Amino acid sequence: MPSLSDPTETVTEIEGRRLKLTHLDKVLYPETGWPKAAAVHYYAQVAPLLLPHLAGRPASFLRFPEGVEGERFWAKRVPPGAPDWVTALDVTHKEETIRHVVVADLPTLLWAANLGALELHVPQWQHDPAEHDRLIIDLDPGPGATVVDCCAVALLARKELQADGLTAWPKTSGVKGLHLLVPIRPAPEHEATAYARRLAGRLRAANPALIVDRMDKSLRAGRVFVDWSQNNSAKTTVAPYSLRAGPRPTVSAPVTWTAVRSCRRPEELVLTPEQVAARTRDPMADLTDPRKHGALPH
Repeated sequence: MPSLSDPTETVTEIEGRRLKLTHLDKVLYPETGWPKAAAVHYYAQVAPLLLPHLAGRPASFLRFPEGVEGERFWAKRVPPGAPDWVTALDVTHKEETIRHVVVADLPTLLWAANLGALELHVPQWQHDPAEHDRLIIDLDPGPGATVVDCCAVALLARKELQADGLTAWPKTSGVKGLHLLVPIRPAPEHEATAYARRLAGRLRAANPALIVDRMDKSLRAGRVFVDWSQNNSAKTTVAPYSLRAGPRPTVSAPVTWTAVRSCRRPEELVLTPEQVAARTRDPMADLTDPRKHGALPH
């Protein structure tokens, strides 16, 4: 872990890579005074838990060079001046090929954090967008609903997934919702998206007063939207253990099913970097075990 004793900048060697960390005293979250040094330190602490979830996946960074109240922008390309040791992956999009960063190690993670990349987002596939190895069940509470309602839907979704031979791991979105990540044997995008859409329809049919599966925002009041479209190859989801750029620093944090089942107040699933960094194990560790990958039902 690098020494961050200098409040402005430091040059350090991490796993044999020379890294210059700059403007460490810059406040990124003005409401709490949380500086860049704290963000870099957080990512250094959680790297053993975080890095397996980023392996092989092209990253998209949501950058905040001046903090969460300043300009924000998406960074999908390897930026000019990136160290030559940064791993990259060429991804062909509709009209062009983009060279993405793959956050493969601690030096790359801290290099990205130093750029103001507070949020790390990745797709549901590794290496090849034609072959998905993960489903995302994105539970988004509409007006009047909360993450407590998302927890109720998550438990229903878990039961449906188990009936189909699939296992889900929950995490907070870090904002107001809940994500379920489901490892699958490699499957084409259209099959993954079609299954997620069918699942959302089954959940809505079973509990229409609580669940909506259509994009129309006018339908979401008091309900939870099951966003199946997040399984599109071109879309990304905030990674487990990523910071979120709200008024105060929070984390998209893996949680246990016990925590989901027992949640009664939204604040119970608002997790801070300090709380998450104190963890010694990842509740979502088995997500990356190939033996846990289930086959999509047809």
